[in-house]
Amino acid sequence: MKLDTLFQQFDPRSIPPLAQWDPPFCGDMDLIISANGEWIHEGSPIRRSALVGLLSRVLRREADGDYYLVTPVEKLRIVVEDLPLLIIDADRAGADWVAVTAGGDRVPLDATHRLTLVSGPGGDLLPALPVRHGLLARLHRNLYYRWVELSVQRDGEMGLWSGGVWHALGRIDDEAP
Repeated sequence: MKLDTLFQQFDPRSIPPLAQWDPPFCGDMDLIISANGEWIHEGSPIRRSALVGLLSRVLRREADGDYYLVTPVEKLRIVVEDLPLLIIDADRAGADWVAVTAGGDRVPLDATHRLTLVSGPGGDLLPALPVRHGLLARLHRNLYYRWVELSVQRDGEMGLWSGGVWHALGRIDDEAP
């Protein structure tokens, strides 16, 4: 799959109907989403943010746990070192929150999109938010600290309420001084 060809085929702002597509597996693509969120194709970082945004919209995680770029005619496996998406900001919607990904997705924190604690590359439990097509997003450090400042404690966790449900940001260490 040539990246420029893919870029020309789809509107980079819309989410294609990936759930309706079932193309054959065509192999592995030399594309890595690093633990810091950088997209690296054939050893070089992708600098065009529009291209990263487009690729993120044709990305899904399947039942085998692997990540694939999917078009109507082909499916290519890629490597994801941690989680593929990054939440960079959040807006208040009344008493609730709407998270914003680096690709421009707006995701309400609610019962369907609930922050949970998932192991990171170093084994620490870090918050992750489901976005779409089996994809989870990490919180950017700035947003994480912003939410920690607003957090409350409940049942050994710190977190916040949004969409009528609890969203965990971390566990409280009982052994801390």
